Amino acid sequence: MAEENVALYSGLGGDDDDFDAVLDESDPSLPEERYLDRELSWLAFNQRVLELAEDASLPVLERANFLAIFASNLDEFFMVRVAGLKRRILTGLAVPTNVGRSPADVLNDISIAAHELQERHARAWRDLVSPDLARAGISVVTWEDLDEADHGRIDNYFADQLFPILMPLAVDPAHPFPYISGLSINLAVRIRNTKTGRQEFARLKVPQMLPRFIRVDPTETLRSARFISLEDVISSHLGDLFPGMEILEHHVFRVTRNEDVVIEEDESENLIQALERELLRRRFGPPIRLEVSADMDPVTLGLLVRELDITDQEIYRLPAPLDLGGLFSLAGADRPDLHYPKRLPTTAAALAPSDSNSKVDFFEVIARGDVLLHHPYESFATSVQAFLEQAASDPHVLAIKQTLYRTSGDSPIVEALIRAAEAGKQVLALVEVKARFDEQANITWARKLEKAGVHVVYGLVGLKTHCKLAHVIREENGSLVSYSHIGTGNYNPKTSRIYEDFGLLTADPQVGRDLTRLFNELSGYAIEKKFKRLLVAPLHLRKGLLKHIDTERRNALEGKPSGIRIKVNSIVDEAIIDALYRASQAGVPVEVWVRGICGLMPGVPGLSENIRVRSILGRYLEHSRIFSFVNDGDQHLFIGSADMMHRNLDRRVEALVRLVDPGHIAEITELFDLAMDDQTGAWDLQADGEWIRHAFDDTGAPLDDLQDKLLQQITHRRRPRNRR
Repeated sequence: MAEENVALYSGLGGDDDDFDAVLDESDPSLPEERYLDRELSWLAFNQRVLELAEDASLPVLERANFLAIFASNLDEFFMVRVAGLKRRILTGLAVPTNVGRSPADVLNDISIAAHELQERHARAWRDLVSPDLARAGISVVTWEDLDEADHGRIDNYFADQLFPILMPLAVDPAHPFPYISGLSINLAVRIRNTKTGRQEFARLKVPQMLPRFIRVDPTETLRSARFISLEDVISSHLGDLFPGMEILEHHVFRVTRNEDVVIEEDESENLIQALERELLRRRFGPPIRLEVSADMDPVTLGLLVRELDITDQEIYRLPAPLDLGGLFSLAGADRPDLHYPKRLPTTAAALAPSDSNSKVDFFEVIARGDVLLHHPYESFATSVQAFLEQAASDPHVLAIKQTLYRTSGDSPIVEALIRAAEAGKQVLALVEVKARFDEQANITWARKLEKAGVHVVYGLVGLKTHCKLAHVIREENGSLVSYSHIGTGNYNPKTSRIYEDFGLLTADPQVGRDLTRLFNELSGYAIEKKFKRLLVAPLHLRKGLLKHIDTERRNALEGKPSGIRIKVNSIVDEAIIDALYRASQAGVPVEVWVRGICGLMPGVPGLSENIRVRSILGRYLEHSRIFSFVNDGDQHLFIGSADMMHRNLDRRVEALVRLVDPGHIAEITELFDLAMDDQTGAWDLQADGEWIRHAFDDTGAPLDDLQDKLLQQITHRRRPRNRR
């Protein structure tokens, strides 16, 4: 699976997702049942991903990619959210969910919805995407579809590439039932000994290091190519693996395990060592889902259920092939005509060199005025990455401070920090080793940085560091000048090509002072409670946002201009939602643009009739966070790393920066206008939690695609270089 596709559209955002309980504080003026269930809201989000796969107007390989994203997302949902609910049930923790229901009741609702979605997912592949792929010349076939010549080629592949590495494991009194690793594809094989007549059981694990789908005939071009699944190849050669045995039954199955990592932090404990122990433990988490081929016989299923201690509710019968996440490999096929048109990001106009022979001086450009970046429309490589690379090599740069939450395995950002340290600069890297599913990679990079002389710290005890910050201190004419980057996305060059994010490059001395204080707090013992241009969690981000929302409420009551616009990945925090309800009741127009989970009920008379919620999904992952307040005509607009969840506001270090350049404020205002326009394709949330897709107008013509429109606008835009 491609690294940048893992959990690409996940409402979990790939981040850790602690369970949020309803706040003790309640507002008696608001109705008791005023939130949407967060788990069902996440499943509704993944349904929107599935609807993209079902959309025949999209390029068919992109639809296959959305099927794979759906599968990857659902895997993570089970490993984290469902696992957490089960843990709470088993341990007797009676903490209610965000809507006050018991975990057992929510788990039952999840099971019903997840079964329906997985069956719909399988049908989308079988009835829609697979036939359309075949018509385009890319077919996924079975052994029975092949002729004798094809069988010969597959026989050779099996003998040369598969047979030597397969490990059939018998199950009998001398061989206990083997451990089934999470998310692996397995064959359950029942055989009869032709000499004794005794029936036996064996398990075969499909090798995960090999391509999931292999070419039937490598000489075929991708204009007419056939693929067969690895498990189908193995199933067709069981006689070679069990000579002298009669093959009675063979079926595919897959287990999902609890892979949630729980770290009990202790100031005296080495966090890296504790995390490495927990990662080892993760591999052996209890099963929480069993996917089996639809034709599995009762005897084989009964054996798996007993050995894995799985309930009927946790069994998912699905047609082959299981694990459509394997479609990532097919979706990457080199067929440009079956993909979105290729678009190369442009260099931000403010950072573009005057001619092909010159290089931009980032410090000179940023000193003239703030630079707002919009990825992936504007290149990460020629902006943030190039800025840090120049800082690493600039002899006048004395220090670089950087947060690293997620980065790629071959990160040029990390390499730049290493070069800076080796050049004698003071370099601080705050590595968040608890970034879910990236823990081991971050541990590896942390150790590499330390060996190069970088000061590596792991943040504050009990808090994850999720903010996206880079701070460069440069000596200029005997004085120290700060150059800063505050972003909404990770410093990951790979995901920056498909994640939509904003970033601000600034030489504002006030931002520099704010970041100096914040990094001192993160790396030392400073306790800073005052920032000028930043809102920082957990110190005062929640209070700051609530204050801004309440200001809009009071302005509306006084007849002054008011309005709130919020763009986030998820919104479930009850205090923020309640504040938005009160603002709506006062007449404040509220627009919420959310990618994933939404616990807010829009359009409820007397409560939220002034609130509108939209979701936009497409070729890029909408990842930026924006908070805009009309403020009686003096607009306050922030971008940053925080979603509206308890973990972001109370248990993480997050940072929002206020934009002050009128051109930047206008740019994001125009973006919101376009996103909320009725002529833009989107999903609109109803009060009951249903999302209704609007993709075509009354005449049947497709509505505007927001991301395509932005691609065209930004490619041709020439943003003026700002002056202070």
